[in-house]
Amino acid sequence: MNRKRVVVACGTGIATSTVVAEKVAEACRREGIDVDIIQCKATEVATHAPGASLVVATTTIATPVSVPVINAIGFLTGVGEEELSRRIIEALKD
Repeated sequence: MNRKRVVVACGTGIATSTVVAEKVAEACRREGIDVDIIQCKATEVATHAPGASLVVATTTIATPVSVPVINAIGFLTGVGEEELSRRIIEALKD
């Protein structure tokens, strides 16, 4: 499988995106998906989205992008984490 690029975004590009990036990396390792994760502010997503396979965000992404965007708030609350991981993996396997 080709290396996938995932953009992980939050309001500041630091705190919650770090938690989410670790969860995405862990899910990808379990599934054998080679992934490159880029953390950024939500306002920077449009800059990083070209060439990405997926955007995973903890906040609304106001600028339209040409790749799927998955809301990752479940990784912060603990509610629906397994389903969220499954959705991310499915998006990366396409």
